[in-house]
Amino acid sequence: MRPEIYAASLDDSRADLHDTILLHHLQSLPACRVLVVDDDDLIRARLAALLRMTNFDVEVAASGEEALRVLSGAPCQIVLTDWQMPDMDGLALCRYLRTACYENYIYVVLLTVRDSKQDILTGLAAGADDYVLKGAPVEEILARIEIGRRITQVEQSLRTSDRENRRLATTDPLTGAHNLRYLVKTLPRELARCRRHDHPLAILSCDIDEFKLVNDQYGHQAGDLVLQSFVARATSCLRKAGDWLARTGGDEFVIVLPETPLAGANIVARKMRQLLASLPVSTSTGSVSYTASVGVTAVEPPHVPIGPSAVQNLLHVADRNLYASKRGETRGID
Repeated sequence: MRPEIYAASLDDSRADLHDTILLHHLQSLPACRVLVVDDDDLIRARLAALLRMTNFDVEVAASGEEALRVLSGAPCQIVLTDWQMPDMDGLALCRYLRTACYENYIYVVLLTVRDSKQDILTGLAAGADDYVLKGAPVEEILARIEIGRRITQVEQSLRTSDRENRRLATTDPLTGAHNLRYLVKTLPRELARCRRHDHPLAILSCDIDEFKLVNDQYGHQAGDLVLQSFVARATSCLRKAGDWLARTGGDEFVIVLPETPLAGANIVARKMRQLLASLPVSTSTGSVSYTASVGVTAVEPPHVPIGPSAVQNLLHVADRNLYASKRGETRGID
């Protein structure tokens, strides 16, 4: 079919589409972005206008190379591409999209005059998800694009759910801090990075003094507020990039300070203890004042330990210094 005849058929079908159930359905759906790739200016413009009318956000490209440039700056969920184009044709574009590392899956629909069985198989083998003939009714084109919308929305929903599940698996539900699982998984990586880049690494082992008495005197709800207060106030003393905190037990926490020597960690610990002691926590059963003990340890190049026991030994030293801090010994923070 010649482009001018195809464009005219788009106009005729679009006029009829105003009264169809499909149009009303498409207009009620959340928008997604479609990239229309065709070297014919008229066909590209007509398809873009049709898709915009049916609640799609639309980007256009006149070649496969231009399509890749568009995708690098404006992620699209669906690519509707012509097969026959100069330089990078639709098949080459499909193959590239299937080997490139995009954050989300891109659904590809080939739009072509080729209609043999072998052509269809070739297009699908190149990575196309669907195949529609030029000259097909507009309702069919929209229905196939709508399939792509549903599939990419499901894929995005599953991806988001997976990220949230992984976040919850490593997050303490009460305080929002990282949990013990996160510490066990991440601290070895921090230690390895410290060794690789010749950076120091400091660990603060913390707990809330007489926390059981807080629960006994004010109730567990007040105790929960104290724990949440500890995380919020301790976090305010940390650098937003790099430093992190994990809750490892009831009132026990570990703070990891990458690229921080022992002297710097002592400053952080002292600042944190002063902040915690200076501001009581308001609860329904009264104002609660509390303090915390902190044990500090650090490793500095070239004495960065390696091996499976390195992390365990580092945490053990931090815990030992925590108990020394409770006894008022010099290995803790005054």
